[in-house]
Amino acid sequence: MKKYEEKNFEIPELSGISEKTIEEHLKLYSGYVKHTNLILEKIQELGQGGEENSYLIGELRRRLGFEFDGMRNHEYYFSQFEGSAQDPDEKSAFVELIKEEFGGFEKWMEEFRQLATTRGIGWAMLMYDVQNNRAVNVWVDEQQMGHLLGLQPLLALDMWEHSFMLDYSPSDKKKYIDAFFQNLNWGVIEARMDEIRQG
Repeated sequence: MKKYEEKNFEIPELSGISEKTIEEHLKLYSGYVKHTNLILEKIQELGQGGEENSYLIGELRRRLGFEFDGMRNHEYYFSQFEGSAQDPDEKSAFVELIKEEFGGFEKWMEEFRQLATTRGIGWAMLMYDVQNNRAVNVWVDEQQMGHLLGLQPLLALDMWEHSFMLDYSPSDKKKYIDAFFQNLNWGVIEARMDEIRQG
């Protein structure tokens, strides 16, 4: 069976997010890849036993959503730091869409930051609805609950405490959000939208 492979990210030294945090965070990502493969292997193995394993397979399929989305969410997250920080291109289709959808880039940023401080663990995401050419802010609870069908992630901010606890206390998570945006390569986000539009 073909396996998912762990991606290697070329993450430069970040401001406000320590090397230790990234190192530990990447270990968690590695675990999601490992467990995605293990679950798929187990489903295939149990499937050879017929109806007798249907309950176990069903539970594994439920768990697969958590592990797989944990893997994929982190791939979006870490790749946003590659190539070092870069400001948004004011003339890009991405920035134009954000201004059109939210009435201004700063208005979107304010709404997104509020979303990111939602109580509990999860992800703040900006997603693109290609069918209607719209940008939508979305809260994804844990790893898999809240993804809106057909929408593609443009920007992914991990708000699980493991993403900032070595650097900031939970009461200071707004400082982590500041650091995230300070290190973000907006060129990655703009390229994602261009790629989605091109199909």
